[in-house]
Amino acid sequence: MSKTDFDLIVAGAGIVGISTALWAQKEGLKTLICDPAPPGSGTTYGSACTIATYACIPVNSPTIFSALPHLLTSKDSPLSFNLAHGLKNPRWMLSFLDNCRPSRVKHITQALGGFLRHADSGLDPLIAEADAQDLIVSNDCLYVWSSRTGFENAATSNAMRAEQGVELDELGPDDIRSLEPNLQQAMHRGLRFKGARHITNPQELVHRMQLRFEALGGTYLPQKIDRTKADDTGVTAYLGDGTQMRGKHLAITAGAHSGLIKGSGAEHLPLGTERGYHILYRNHGASISRPVGWAEAGFYATPMAEGLRIAGTVEINAVEAPFNTNRTEYLRRKSHEMFGDIGPPDATWLGYRPTLPDALPVIGYSSQSRRIIFAFGHQHIGLTLGGVTGRIVTDLVQGRTSFCDIDSFSPQRF
Repeated sequence: MSKTDFDLIVAGAGIVGISTALWAQKEGLKTLICDPAPPGSGTTYGSACTIATYACIPVNSPTIFSALPHLLTSKDSPLSFNLAHGLKNPRWMLSFLDNCRPSRVKHITQALGGFLRHADSGLDPLIAEADAQDLIVSNDCLYVWSSRTGFENAATSNAMRAEQGVELDELGPDDIRSLEPNLQQAMHRGLRFKGARHITNPQELVHRMQLRFEALGGTYLPQKIDRTKADDTGVTAYLGDGTQMRGKHLAITAGAHSGLIKGSGAEHLPLGTERGYHILYRNHGASISRPVGWAEAGFYATPMAEGLRIAGTVEINAVEAPFNTNRTEYLRRKSHEMFGDIGPPDATWLGYRPTLPDALPVIGYSSQSRRIIFAFGHQHIGLTLGGVTGRIVTDLVQGRTSFCDIDSFSPQRF
C-alpha cells in the first residue's frame, strides 16, 4: 500500500465535489478527488439543469399533513411516499414532519434564500475557469400553474420568494402563450424568474471543470473511499482497492452516498434520499426556449443539448429500491398533456438527491474531527449551490471563517 500526502482529499465527484476540488486547487491546495464513477455522471447529470437561485421554498410544507393520504395511494401525484420505507426510518420521517410546521418552513426558506443569493459568486468563477460559458443559457425560467386553485394555494410560497429578493414577474395566460407557444396545456398563471439560467450539458460542465482541475495539478482517482480515520495531523482515507491516501483534510461530498463512508461521522446523520426521475425526447429540444416548471405536475421541461428533458417528481424511498416505472409513466403522461403527442421517450433515468429532513444541507466540520468537513444534502439544488459550497469548504480547509453565514447548515444541529 502506498501513501501520498495531500492538503485536501475530496470524496465524491459530482458538482459539489468537483467544485470543491477546483476551488481548492486553484487556491494552491494539493488536492485529490476520488469517485468510482466518472465525474458528473450521477445525480448531477440527470437534474432539471436550472441554476435555480429562486428555489428557496422547501419540499417540507404544512399542507403535507392533509395531503398524506393522497400521497400514499395516488399514482397521479408528483410526490410519492413509500410507507414501508418511512416506518423503517422513523427518525428521518418524524423530523421531516416536524419541519413541515409553518415556523420551521419560514426558517428554512430564509436560510435557503440567504444561501442562494451567494450561489453565482461560487459557480461563475468556476464556469470561467473551465471555459464553459457556452454551456450556460441566460433566458429566464418560467414556473406555471394550470389551475386557479393551484395558483391561489401557492400564494404564501410566492410571497416568501418575493421576501427573499427573488426577481419575478407574474404572467397571465396570454403572456405565457407568447413566450412559449408550443405549450398545449392551458395555463392559468405563471411566474417569470428574471435572470435565471440553465445548463445545457451538466456532465460536460463537470468534465471541463475536471480537466481544468487536473491542468492545475490536481489528481483524480476512479476509486471509492470506504472508510476514514482522522488524527491530530490529518486524515487517512482507505480506498476500495486497498490503497491508503493521506490528507491534511477530507471533504465528504458524496451526495446520497455520503453516509456509507465509515469513520467520518456522516454515517450518524439522518441523511435520506429524494429519488428523482427524468425522461428524454431527443427530437424535441426546440419545443421551448427556456426551462418551464409545471407546478401542479411537479416537474421541469428543459431544452438540453441532447433534447427535451422532463425532470422532477419526488419519491421518498430507499436508494436500493427498484426503478419505479410508475414515476416515468407519470412523467410521460404529463409531458403529453403539456406538449401534445410527442411520442414515446427515448431514455429514462433515476437519480438520488441527498436529503436531510429539514431540507438544508450539512456544511461544516464533523463532530469526529475538524479535519473532516461535510458538504452534502443539497437536495434538488446541488447544481446551483455546488460552486458556493466548494468555495466555503476551501475557506474552512484553510482555517478561514466562511465568507457567508452557514450556521443553519451546521452538522451539529442533528
